[in-house]
Amino acid sequence: MSEVDQIIDFMSTTTLEVTPGGAAKIDDFRAVLRDGQIVYVTFLPGSDFRDTVSTVKKLKDQGMRPVPHFAARSIPTKDFFEENLKMLTSETGVEEALLIGGGVDNPVGEFTESMQILRLGLFEKYGIKSLGIAGHPEGSPDISEAEVTRAMLDKNAYAKESPMHFYIATQFCFEADPLIEWDRKIRAEGNELPIHIGIPGLATIKTLMKHAQACGIGNSMRFIAKQARNVAKLMSVSEPDKLVRELAAYKASDPNCGIVQTHLYPLGGLKKSAAWLYAIQDGKIELNSKGGFKTEYSVD
Repeated sequence: MSEVDQIIDFMSTTTLEVTPGGAAKIDDFRAVLRDGQIVYVTFLPGSDFRDTVSTVKKLKDQGMRPVPHFAARSIPTKDFFEENLKMLTSETGVEEALLIGGGVDNPVGEFTESMQILRLGLFEKYGIKSLGIAGHPEGSPDISEAEVTRAMLDKNAYAKESPMHFYIATQFCFEADPLIEWDRKIRAEGNELPIHIGIPGLATIKTLMKHAQACGIGNSMRFIAKQARNVAKLMSVSEPDKLVRELAAYKASDPNCGIVQTHLYPLGGLKKSAAWLYAIQDGKIELNSKGGFKTEYSVD
């Protein structure tokens, strides 16, 4: 397989995401995304879950495959979770979801981690067939490394007993080497779940800095801060081409690679990141000597 084909293959099943607020600004997703595109619907602390349901309906009605987020620390009670999950599945027929701990300092209710939600067995009860869980390539600002490892092993054990398909979805990162090291590390510790690695979409260096700070991403924050030292480049659009090329090469060269695909965070806007992604999938790629590639894409 050529290097271009490696990149196309690696990005062939890339997922995207949107907030309910962002979705409300898009009249028709068919003008932005391709039919059947998997789109995560993010849940922000303090949000009304009915907005998530409305967004899932809209995406599904317009030919997309929506994946709603659930955040454990933002769920007040078991009854609340069950009522909303039942409403979601009965009204939309959705069969895939993403479960995260949720970055809030003080849980709103009785749940402090995602394993507590998993053990309720409600995802299985209401027909969820595929479930993403959070991965932390650069650690978590909320929990210790030992707790992250324990949670990962607990979820692997749970996955073996559940009829659901499980995978790990990660926060976005900027460099390939730390991601490769993390994949090998958690594999050695016992991880057997496939990994959907997060990569930043097309955005200015200034925008990427803002999101990295908000997410508490350590190594990535230092990496992007180096780019921002050149003030003239602050408003230039950054593309994750070098990151994608290196990860695609890793996946193609290591049969034990746990990274199976990417999740593209559209930090600089959904239209721009989607257009870039589809240009790659269509093979409009020209490799360059800097270790990345260029694509031909346009945004109407």
